[in-house]
Amino acid sequence: MIALGKGSSCSSQLCLALCAFGLLLLGDLSQAVPMDDQDYYLQEISNRDHYYSFPYPGEEYFPFTEQPGEEGTIRAAQPEEHPGFKPSRKELKPKKSSKKGKSILETPPAKNGNKKKKKGEKNNRGKEKMPDGDSESQSAYEDIREVYCPPLGLETLKITDFQLHASTAKRYGLGAHRGRLNIQAGVNENDFYDGAWCAGRNDPFQWIEVDARRLTKFTGVITQGRNSLWSSNWVTSYRVLVSNDSHAWTAVKNESGDVIFEGNSEKEIPVLNMLPVPLVARYIRINPRSWYEEGSICMRLEILGCPLPDPNNYYHRRNEMTTTDNLDFKHHNYKEMRQLMKTVNKMCPNITRIYNIGKSHQGLKLYAVEISDNPGEHEVGEPEFRYIAGAHGNEVLGRELILLLMQFMCQEYLAGNPRIVHLIEDTRIHLLPSVNPDGYDKAYKAGSELGGWSLGRWTQDGIDINNNFPDLNSLLWESEDQKKSKRKVPNHHIPIPDWYLSENATVAVETRAIIAWMEKIPFVLGGNLQGGELVVAYPYDMVRSLWKTQDYTPTPDDHVFRWLAYSYASTHRLMTDARRRACHTEDFQKEDGTVNGASWHTVAGSINDFSYLHTNCFELSIYVGCDKYPHESELPEEWENNRESLIVFMEQVHRGIKGIVKDVHGRGIPNAIISVEGVNHDIRTGADGDYWRLLNPGEYVVGVKAEGYTGATKTCEVGYDMGATQCDFTITKTNMARIKEIMRKFGKQPISLSLRRLRQRARQWRQRR
Repeated sequence: MIALGKGSSCSSQLCLALCAFGLLLLGDLSQAVPMDDQDYYLQEISNRDHYYSFPYPGEEYFPFTEQPGEEGTIRAAQPEEHPGFKPSRKELKPKKSSKKGKSILETPPAKNGNKKKKKGEKNNRGKEKMPDGDSESQSAYEDIREVYCPPLGLETLKITDFQLHASTAKRYGLGAHRGRLNIQAGVNENDFYDGAWCAGRNDPFQWIEVDARRLTKFTGVITQGRNSLWSSNWVTSYRVLVSNDSHAWTAVKNESGDVIFEGNSEKEIPVLNMLPVPLVARYIRINPRSWYEEGSICMRLEILGCPLPDPNNYYHRRNEMTTTDNLDFKHHNYKEMRQLMKTVNKMCPNITRIYNIGKSHQGLKLYAVEISDNPGEHEVGEPEFRYIAGAHGNEVLGRELILLLMQFMCQEYLAGNPRIVHLIEDTRIHLLPSVNPDGYDKAYKAGSELGGWSLGRWTQDGIDINNNFPDLNSLLWESEDQKKSKRKVPNHHIPIPDWYLSENATVAVETRAIIAWMEKIPFVLGGNLQGGELVVAYPYDMVRSLWKTQDYTPTPDDHVFRWLAYSYASTHRLMTDARRRACHTEDFQKEDGTVNGASWHTVAGSINDFSYLHTNCFELSIYVGCDKYPHESELPEEWENNRESLIVFMEQVHRGIKGIVKDVHGRGIPNAIISVEGVNHDIRTGADGDYWRLLNPGEYVVGVKAEGYTGATKTCEVGYDMGATQCDFTITKTNMARIKEIMRKFGKQPISLSLRRLRQRARQWRQRR
């Protein structure tokens, strides 16, 4: 030890004072203010023994005492004050309230918040707490001050399960990893998949925490209750705390103390609360203070925040996704969608055409864009393809993907991309981005995070378009089961029942418009883009057994449908990724991101089954993302996830066989039936006698028959290379058809033998009398 002299007492006191000051300074810096030299990757793997339930210092246990409306409580932000929660170019600056022009981020008034502010306080409101640091960090921070912060990504799964922690959990299926906005529970609500985070105890010391893994400017919190068919649980008020090290926490405060935010009043409608002052930290924690008294502490949430620029951050580099495509990445309302279509048409007038297939319940036209080298005209031998989206108005991602696709194809065609040029020259493509514009309008007004799971799903008159088509499956299976039945139903082009065509039938006007469109154009392949999951579903969508709700129900073309589904899923960035987390309750990895619709959940009258049984078109449902209505900032990444899949799936229309059925004079024969040996599903030729039959590689015996013509068969081989095999037929008329044609030509009708015999017998009977 070093001995201290007489004069050392003063210096030792000074040292103690400096040490105390240093500790105090470090304590202050830990309160949501980062240290510049902190290694956040090492911090992540450091000891995390603090994940236990413990009271916050100085707190007492008073359950159900902090009710909304008390002093220090912040009312939940209303959708009207934050229109739509849809960031746009105008939202790069904080929104102003209609009354006094104050920023929505300002500290809400406390008990005597109506008092006028003192001179000099005017510019203090609405400012973020800023970290101490060098001028470069300060400049970077200033650059994002005015940015409207998007969701961190609990709903989109950008926030992983490892970034979510909680004080306690009732059981594994109600752990912190289930506390994601709009997550859905399974029907059985079993131990693995439930609809929220639920605390193991009901006391005000419980919390759920999000690790942003980098410095983030937190601006708001969105909450929901537990998704459940059998119970009602939600949090009615909560506190928000932030930290840089997950040990020392700072609560969000206003003039009267800790802010108590108003939570939910039921379990499904999301509630948005903006922080009075944006806070910069790495961790954010939600501490429920009161809850539905007949339930327990359960919640789902999303955090709004802007990550600060940090090129050294490991996690950011690993998860970063950018796009080089110069496209309009934003959510488009009806007017903007129409304008975008006009812009694409103006850029590429020689290959595009805008048309509408009908109107919605509220009179909005259902616009489509055709992309072809001869728009507006069906070319003999050229297959027709369609993408549709928005049957559920709140499933917005598919709508935006189709709008991005039409921009991309126009740009790439002008740039001479050989793949796109070849696709456009050999295919007639139809893109219908919004089947249910009325429902979309409702979801758009609520916004990307505030519409919940179902707002805007149905049409204006409350109909689910996706399941509003005629149930032709039952007609077919009834006929097959009762072989002696007088009513025989063909295995293809099954007619629509008369009751469905009546005016009193519960059929949406949008559904009737789609059916007319499907009957008018000889589509070969189609995809309807949906949301809320990440999987490709193929028909049948309805189970054959009356006693089951889930059962694999294949079509005669099951092998073809499985290939079509896999062609999309395998080229998607995430669908077949074995490391990705399931969106809600179903893990589709065992089938490589595909599923038979009926084995998932049975649906009568689906668009896929109707398309297969009533037309030549093979249709699949493509679920393009876990989040039905992702934030605008997510669109570039979602485009990158789906771009290649969208193109590859269109190219599958050229797989199988194609040809023209003609008579001996070279005229096309319409409505001829094309059959494939071993496949109990036929198709028919179009008005010009041309046909397309989707098949996997192999050798097939193909037959053709038409009324008044002799049948014919031939062997056609489908190769592995892209491009349909040409398989033409020339058939001759039957003798009876020739006789009828000659008689019609000379103005006479052939007399049937049975009628002649009846007349002869009548004469003999009269002669006998």
